[in-house]
Amino acid sequence: MNNAKRNVLAVISGPSGVGKGTVIKRMFLLDPSLKESVSCTTRAPREGEKDGQDYFFISKPRFEEMISRGELLEYSSHFENYYGTPRAFVEEALRTSDVILEIDVDGALNVKRAYPSAVLIMVLPPDMAELERRLRARGTESDEKVALRISRAAYELSKRDEYDYCVVNEEVDRAAERILEIIRKEKEVLK
Repeated sequence: MNNAKRNVLAVISGPSGVGKGTVIKRMFLLDPSLKESVSCTTRAPREGEKDGQDYFFISKPRFEEMISRGELLEYSSHFENYYGTPRAFVEEALRTSDVILEIDVDGALNVKRAYPSAVLIMVLPPDMAELERRLRARGTESDEKVALRISRAAYELSKRDEYDYCVVNEEVDRAAERILEIIRKEKEVLK
């Protein structure tokens, strides 16, 4: 992009239950010009989720076809399902907007390799006890699944030093405002 401001690809990660989705929704209320990337997944929709809005819910064979064709910016497999980011969707959105990607740490690190100017932001819980409380408060998963998510959280948090920024989600408004400040700052760098 010649003299125009370049748009920021902000990759937001953090353990399941940390409140990433809530923080991102607040960010969109505060700055409606942002564009959220919609990821693909092979998992079943949760109650209230809409195809094409929350995720593109696709079959495992279709996902594997997208992998083989290079149609994904990144992808990973965990909890017996695939998750990935459609490359064309992100590239198109970056032409007109700052783009928010909400993906796991492995995917985020892959995006950083593909787009070195991507800004990696990890949302952290105040502490592990609060993270477990939030997971249980959802009421959507068994004790076994909560234990798996806590175990995964330890792995994800071990990658925090590879991120450009870490933001503690103690209070949703403050976390959302802090991430928006980061995006504005990074946008100035990309001028």
